Amino acid sequence: MTTAAIKKQFDGYLPLLTAKQQALLLEMVKSFLNVDKDAKRITRKQYNKEIDEAVARIEKGNFVKHQDALKELSKW
Repeated sequence: MTTAAIKKQFDGYLPLLTAKQQALLLEMVKSFLNVDKDAKRITRKQYNKEIDEAVARIEKGNFVKHQDALKELSKW
């Protein structure tokens, strides 16, 4: 299906929705696109720092094995 055909179908269905349904649909589309104006993005420097800290924790043995995590989750 072409983009034009999809747009035509969408434009046909949109007026059939209530205002509340249209707002919900808009929020769903935004979530697909990950549009969040309140979200603060971290810098590459901060990202790399967090990765380095995580690697250091793992190297010190501060981690949980996948199998152990599954066992613990099964108790919930």
